[in-house]
Amino acid sequence: MRGDSGRMSGTMTLDELADNFSLFDDWEDRYRYIIDLGKKMTPLPDSAKVQANKVEGCISQVWLTSQIEGTGAQAVLTFQADSDAHIVRGLLAILLILFSGKTAQQIAAIDADHELAKLDLDQHISPNRRNGVASVVRVIQGTARRLLAA
Repeated sequence: MRGDSGRMSGTMTLDELADNFSLFDDWEDRYRYIIDLGKKMTPLPDSAKVQANKVEGCISQVWLTSQIEGTGAQAVLTFQADSDAHIVRGLLAILLILFSGKTAQQIAAIDADHELAKLDLDQHISPNRRNGVASVVRVIQGTARRLLAA
């Protein structure tokens, strides 16, 4: 497997993740891999699992925090996320691979639907989970856009 999935700060790219996905013959194995990605994420401390960090629009509980280094378009955003559901933690790990450790300008420019289509997830996760992924993407890109507007 390519990439270091233990660190979700951008060491693995989505293209590498798609390559890893292609090694699996069926979606059961891909689901296990997604769950493993989530298990490798550092859990958020309980002190971060507060209403202010909760992502609305998710069936499962999802919390997202961000750290910002720098200002404006070149500010680098690092995200941490957690969920009470294993598969959702894995989906969050994928979103952190896509967004975390990038500049506000890069994050705002990412077409998440296009990038995630490389994994063919939309055909294999429930509509509720797709809505939850979209909610997390909105929060992440909203954070980047607010930095760009400041």
